[in-house]
Amino acid sequence: MLRQIKLVLPKLRYQSFRGQQHTWRLRSTSASERALQYQVGQKIHGFTVKEVVAVPDLFLTAVKLTHDQTGAQYLHAARDDSNNLFSVLFRTTPMDSTGVPHILEHTVLCGSKKYPCRDPFFKMLNRSLSTFMNAFTASDYTMYPFSTQNGKDFQNLLSVYLDAVFFPCLREQDFWQEGWRLENDKPTDLSSPLVFKGVVFNEMKGAFSDNESLYAQHLQNKLFPDHTYSVVSGGDPLVIPDLTWEQLKQFHATHYHPSNARFFTYGDLPLETHLKQIEEDALSKFERIDPNTEVPNQPHWVTPREDHVTCGPDALAPDPSKQNTLCVSYLLGEDGFEEERIEALLHRIEIQMKHQSTNFGLSLASYIASLWNHNGDPVELLQISSYVAKFRQSIKENPNFLQDKVKHYFKENTHRLTLSMSPDETYVQKQAKAEEEKLQKKIQALSDTDRKEIYEKGLELLAVQSKTQDASCLPALKVSDIEPNIPITSFTILVHTGGVPVQLCEQPTNGLVYFRAMCSLNTLPEDLKRYVPLFCSVITKMGCGPLDYRQQAQQMELRTGGMSVSTQVIPDANELNTFEQGILLFSSCLEQNLSHMFHLWSDIFNSPRLEDKERLAVLVMMSAQELANGIAYSGHLYAMTRAGRDLTPAGHLQEMLAGMEQVRVMKRVAEMSDLSSVMRYLSRIKKHLLNPENMRCAINATPQAMSDATTRLETFMKDVDKTRKRHKLVRPDVVKVSFVRLNLCDSDLIFLYTESIRTVPFCHQDYSSLRRWCKNGRRSVLLLFLQVGLKDPNSVQTLSAFHKGVEWAKSGKFTQQDIDEAKLSVFSAVDSPTAPSDKGVARFVSGLTDEMKQNHRERLFAVNHQDLVSVAERYLGAGQSMYGMAILGPENNVIKKDPSWIIQSS
Repeated sequence: MLRQIKLVLPKLRYQSFRGQQHTWRLRSTSASERALQYQVGQKIHGFTVKEVVAVPDLFLTAVKLTHDQTGAQYLHAARDDSNNLFSVLFRTTPMDSTGVPHILEHTVLCGSKKYPCRDPFFKMLNRSLSTFMNAFTASDYTMYPFSTQNGKDFQNLLSVYLDAVFFPCLREQDFWQEGWRLENDKPTDLSSPLVFKGVVFNEMKGAFSDNESLYAQHLQNKLFPDHTYSVVSGGDPLVIPDLTWEQLKQFHATHYHPSNARFFTYGDLPLETHLKQIEEDALSKFERIDPNTEVPNQPHWVTPREDHVTCGPDALAPDPSKQNTLCVSYLLGEDGFEEERIEALLHRIEIQMKHQSTNFGLSLASYIASLWNHNGDPVELLQISSYVAKFRQSIKENPNFLQDKVKHYFKENTHRLTLSMSPDETYVQKQAKAEEEKLQKKIQALSDTDRKEIYEKGLELLAVQSKTQDASCLPALKVSDIEPNIPITSFTILVHTGGVPVQLCEQPTNGLVYFRAMCSLNTLPEDLKRYVPLFCSVITKMGCGPLDYRQQAQQMELRTGGMSVSTQVIPDANELNTFEQGILLFSSCLEQNLSHMFHLWSDIFNSPRLEDKERLAVLVMMSAQELANGIAYSGHLYAMTRAGRDLTPAGHLQEMLAGMEQVRVMKRVAEMSDLSSVMRYLSRIKKHLLNPENMRCAINATPQAMSDATTRLETFMKDVDKTRKRHKLVRPDVVKVSFVRLNLCDSDLIFLYTESIRTVPFCHQDYSSLRRWCKNGRRSVLLLFLQVGLKDPNSVQTLSAFHKGVEWAKSGKFTQQDIDEAKLSVFSAVDSPTAPSDKGVARFVSGLTDEMKQNHRERLFAVNHQDLVSVAERYLGAGQSMYGMAILGPENNVIKKDPSWIIQSS
């Protein structure tokens, strides 16, 4: 049985948090209920309510409105979520490949009428508590979303966004910088050759060098040849230089008009406040127009078509005709749509509906964007369960419903394109030649006066880019606007009769149950540790009990929201040289599937099928390839891990389990002709790790489901307890080691640079001051001061620049505004939203209690100028700190000649 341990919180601290306890219960459905009070036809700040619909599937109320004066459309999703979101979407339908909507997206972010400073969006990052800020350009729409949990911050960001999209400066200089321009290769040298430059121009050159992107772009262009989808909305590098500044401004005037706008807001803030600000700051200044941006239907082809495209020599696209023929033939067969596969898909939809992520509002905005952009009903799209019910009814009435759809949309559909792609050894040279011809044509049309003007404009742009911008016109939160206290997370600790502690956290999880288990590595022999990541990768994919790996995957999809295992290296909050090592098991399921989920875990613990050599070989290759591919996309993380590996024992283990060392291990394993030895290693690891002797567990669920969840967990623990193995500890529960190695410079790859400095743990009094200097605001228990240069071709120069930054920090030449902006940036990370599924996880995994977090919060508020100078001198100065550096990339001649660097090949 489970016995309960009562947690006694300090009385004074409990009282300071008391008003925030169980707030989710007190506020239950309040935002939704308030929204239900609106009436169709009601007038609110220039808008008219058109529809009010409860959407129980998503625990929200949808309110649809129209702006009377301009015809702008508006949808509000009222939901009890403090992470409120705003988005404005414009239908942008270009008729050429100059990239006008893409370039416009960039230039509107370069300053506006009310906020003329350059890059106001970037500067707002340090003046706000935003949880998201960005903009997107799709083939036929452009969207500008942001989210924040602070009401005043929402109003500030809304003001900046509205002014940016409706009243941008659209300076010619912004067009040159973001779009394209002719400029001397060396802007300060009139005799240097003229070349094409521009942010979007270079960005799209990169996109057109990727074969997959190239294939997808051609596929869309050829399949819909008669309207906007026949062009490249992002811009074709060979066509971008045809765009003029006047054309850009004209495109904005028609496409960024309120009559062509769709507004979306989400969360628990009052709708009326949003409408009032949008009306007063923007819409009241416009009259209705006909933007004429609709997309007509593509005429249907009578006969299928074929086309061909060439690409770079490094990739080959598969032959789609063969694959599609096989796929359609299979789907039209008697077993093409198995009932269990259909149920698994519907189950996944239900899981996705109920799971509340921290960016739920952004997900909704993205979900409805395409349909709403083409005048579809976004409210109807939110009624997901009605679609599922209609689908089930269709299958019930017609067992061949899906086969008929496949026949109609695939086999008998004459609007069909077969697009093949083949590599061309001269592709890159042809592209370069075409660009050079375009360039020379532009240059030949220039007079001497034009050339001089280009040179002078280049100098002007360089001067503007180098000038420190005054951002005082932008709105900003004050530190006093930040909530002083953290919301307390209540939980209960139970202890299983076998000694396994269980943390129970009641949360509004919408009928889902989240299970976690931490298993210690302390009994695992050192020679097996490097294979733990592989064990985590394959243990849920090899089959278990009576199920082979296919059946296991199907049951996991049918009964759970996913099952995963990952390595964990957890630095101690009080001692820098102490850490915990383990693996984390995670899964989720609907409340009615609890027994199925725990039964799957029981089979994984008791009888995993680790003897299937062929299956293991496939998983090893997949894992090795995934790690290799990850270097390009997450190289900065590898650099950070490598730079910190010799600063603490936790860093050393992290490099072994998740750094370049692990990449090399998996590369060697993938090259092995016989995996028998690896299979033996995995079996030994299983006996040490999947053992209740070394476990602790956690469950997040609704109060109504918690009793059943603990009962099912009890059954699971009894089941796996039968196979309990006693192992001698190789190390104690925590590992403590002293490190004295200083100033190690380690190089591996060269386009990503990281420097890590050994400082202090989370609970140290200096941690809060150091965090102000830690630009990436990482919520790490162990603070390594990380400086990262992403894809930096001048890594050696960057080293010098970073060190100058340290000297600046020590000099104290920063203002109180700098400090306040830094605090806002840090609090934005500290107060990032936590989903109900993740409440209490920091305490379970890392031991971070609410009291520790509150103490850290209070120290952050108290950080002053002297504190920052003091910690910079003590921790960041050369000779006063232990630090590590790593550079990832190709060979660097400067570093190659420097004997202080250790150079290794990957």
